[in-house]
Amino acid sequence: MKLKGVIDSLNACNSDLEDYFINDDYIIQTVKSVGVFNPDVWKEAFKKPLTKNIVEAKILHTSTGLTIPLKRYSRSPQTQVIEFAGLHGYNERSKLLSELLQGLKEQIQHEQVTRLDVAIDFKGNIPNKVIKKLCKDREPFKFMNTIYYKSNSEKKQNYYMNIKTYNKSLTKNDTQNIHRLEFVFMRDYLKKIQVKDIEKSFKRMEKSIKKFSGLEVQISFL
Repeated sequence: MKLKGVIDSLNACNSDLEDYFINDDYIIQTVKSVGVFNPDVWKEAFKKPLTKNIVEAKILHTSTGLTIPLKRYSRSPQTQVIEFAGLHGYNERSKLLSELLQGLKEQIQHEQVTRLDVAIDFKGNIPNKVIKKLCKDREPFKFMNTIYYKSNSEKKQNYYMNIKTYNKSLTKNDTQNIHRLEFVFMRDYLKKIQVKDIEKSFKRMEKSIKKFSGLEVQISFL
């Protein structure tokens, strides 16, 4: 029986994604730009620092109370990235975020996808055979609540794929003891796929997940 894998995060980009949100349902707050630098606002909104490789940072505030990052990176400053992170999080925010993305799919269908996170959740610990498979060709290292599994070639900057595990319950003060295995497929893996064609990449991602974890997974999206 195949396990369920769900898209937990999606990043999309084009030159000016914020143009989709110029209406009364949204407010766009500039945090970092020419003459503007408010890193504490970013950290309060997203619980992580504003890194040096982000040359422009804005926060999209929705009418439902969501805060969503809009970013330009130093490696491609002409491209604006929107990050829908936490689509599968067992909470009201995830529900609202999924509804927002569902409503935007038609508008952003031709935009390039630069990141897809596939989450596989277990009630209790991740099976030992899965961990052993992950460690076969990869070295685990822990950073805070997360264990990353890296090959030698991925230990530096990596735009292809990351694999990590963490206790999802700890991140949300949950008592269900949910442990998550997450495969992060990035720009070089996705090969300029558009939002409308996301599901065409699922078979390839499922094969990659099986190769590195031994798990048979069926991926679903929204």
